[in-house]
This record gives sequence, C-alpha cells and structure tokens, in this order.
Amino acid sequence: MDRPQYYRFHQGDRVLPFSAQEYDARLSKLRAIMAAEGVEACVFTSMHNVAYYSGFLYCSFGRPYALVVTATDSVTFSAGIDAAQPWRRCHGDNITYTDWQRNNYWRAIETVTGTGKTIGFEGDHISIAQKVLLDEFLRPAATKDIAPATMRQRMHKSVAELDLIRAGAQVADVGGYAIKDAIRAGTREIDVAMAGRDAMELEIAKRFPDAEYRDTWVWFQSGINTDGAHNPVTSRQLAHGDILSLNCFPMISGYYTALERTLFVGEVDPASLKIWEANVAAHEYGISLLQPGASCAEVTEKVNAFFAERDLLQYRTFGYGHSFGVLSHYYGREAGLELREDIDTVLEPGMVISMEPMLTIPNDQPGAGGYREHDILIITDDGNENITGYPYGPEFNVKG
Repeated sequence: MDRPQYYRFHQGDRVLPFSAQEYDARLSKLRAIMAAEGVEACVFTSMHNVAYYSGFLYCSFGRPYALVVTATDSVTFSAGIDAAQPWRRCHGDNITYTDWQRNNYWRAIETVTGTGKTIGFEGDHISIAQKVLLDEFLRPAATKDIAPATMRQRMHKSVAELDLIRAGAQVADVGGYAIKDAIRAGTREIDVAMAGRDAMELEIAKRFPDAEYRDTWVWFQSGINTDGAHNPVTSRQLAHGDILSLNCFPMISGYYTALERTLFVGEVDPASLKIWEANVAAHEYGISLLQPGASCAEVTEKVNAFFAERDLLQYRTFGYGHSFGVLSHYYGREAGLELREDIDTVLEPGMVISMEPMLTIPNDQPGAGGYREHDILIITDDGNENITGYPYGPEFNVKG
C-alpha cells in the first residue's frame, strides 16, 4: 500500500466567518509586515493566528496544526482525523498530513516554505520541541518572532470584525437576562450557569446559522466563590443575601465577547451596597477615560487614584480591561492592549477594549465578596461606543 506523507482532501462547500475579501485584506497587511521585517514565510501554530488569517479554528487534541503564509500562498495544515473539514472552513489551500511516518507535519510544511528561507514564527506559542523540528526540517537562513507584529495587527478591527463583536455582545446580553431569570435561593450555581449558556448557544445558532457551535460558556459564582474572576462553577446553592457574579462568554467563530455583572439574591446589606456603588462609580469613570489618544497606563493610573481616594485600591486584584477579537480562555490574548500600569499602548479608533474594575473584599470583613462590572467599548474617532446592553448596578441586579 502506498502511504503518502501528505495529500489534499477537498470536498463540500466552503463556509467561513468572513468574506474572502476580508481574509485577503488581512493577508495583504501581513505580507506588508513580512516584507518590512524581511520574513519570507510565516509558520503560524497558534489557534488565534491560524483562525485570524484563514478562518479555520482547529481542535488540536495533541496534534500540531499550522498556517503557512508566503508572498503568494496561504495554506493550512491539518491532521487526517479532520478529513476535509479544515478545507471547508479555511480561506486558501489546505494540506492534510498523515501519521504513517513521524514528522510528516513538517515535511508537508516544507513543501510550501522551502528551505533556507527567513521564517517567521510565534515565539509566544511554538514549543521548544517544535522549534527544534522547524530548524531541522526547514533549515532556515534565519528565524524571526513575528508574534508581536501580528498582535498589533489584530488589535485594529475591521468593519466586519466590529459587526461580529457587536453581535457577540448582544448574545452575551441574552445570556445575562436568562441567568437573572434563573436566580433564586436554593438553586445551584451549575443550574443557573446552564440556563445562560443554553440561551446564548441558541441565540448564536439563530444569528449565525452557518457557524460552528462550540466553546460558549458561563462562570456563575456565588458567595465566597465570587472572590476570583475566573473561579469555576460549582454546585453551591444560592442563599438569600448572597453576592453573585454573572459571567457570560459567547464564542462565535473564535471571537470572544463577555458580560460580567454583580448581583445579589433577595437583598443587599449596607456594607455590600457601599462597595458595590463604589465599584459601579469606578466603572463609569473608567468608561469615560477610554478615549483615542489615552494610553492604557494613563487610564489605569487614573482609576487607581479613584479607588485610592476611597481607600479601596488595596482590594483591586487585576487590570481594568483587555482587548477583544480572536481569543479565548484557553488560546490567544492581545496582551499589548490591556489596562495595566506596564502597558503604554495608546488607544486608537477601531480598537475594542473592556472596562471591568473588580474589588475583592476578604471573607472576614463587612461587604465580603467579589464585585465586578464589565462593558465592551469600541474606540471611535471622538470617544467610545459601549456595545454592552445589560444594565449594571443595584437597581436592576438584586433578584430574589
């Protein structure tokens, strides 16, 4: 039997999150970056860059995947277990590598990159073992970390991306309302979380009938479980007077959006109300600071000062916001666009960023728990556009 190292398996109609013109525009900008940096071929291995430049969001399951971009070609590389699905879901060519022989993945990639070239790679993603194999099989004249430049490109959203992100924010609102409806004393966190997740998945299917449906999730926390922003769901039962944290995360073709809100079951005590109102005020102040020309560090320092004046800064646990786009809780992050003291990136029109102050009051103090409000803002020419619709604050979010 003839066992090939790689082959092409193309069948079915192609379905992508964006038009061919959108991907061509992204690739054109990438090729300009490559030319400026002297890179002849890029070997992308991360889920976020493969998806951003091709539309294909892979499921690794222990196997390597890639997108190779040259001056003329754009080719995804996938494992045989996926058959023709990667081709149907990618812009450009697709090559399937086989596992008949170890490292056929790299043999297939070499057919597109050639050898002796200057290769761009993702220093923040490729493993040491795979980088060794890249050097062995492609024998590059030089290698260059292209990840920082691609991150900067991804920070600036196209019109089509902004439309998808707006839709995602609206889906998150649907999940928020479903969660609020499910809240009552005695209900488990997991039951409330499932109500929000199911509502979002159904809404995504209604809005995007040709999409793939996966990865949408909810973190719904109560009581002491609210102290961390990423604490997983448990079977804890809600009790009257509990502080709650609603976190909705719809995923649409690799694009992440979020809604996060503080709530209470039945009533909110005076100490908690004081902390909650202070965090809401910081949230509103922070939103007002998200203007073109402001740096992430400047915004952060001003919100820090706001909390310090109220003797609350010591309860802040992380930065005040981050970028949105092709990212998820287990892949991707545009770390250059986060509201932290050490990030000097200047906000520009077309960027998308959250405002999400959080205060965590220890469990042995009045008002104990984690308080967080989260809106998504698109930076415009003269300010920002808030695309989150679900209300925040005590007037709407005390549910019993």
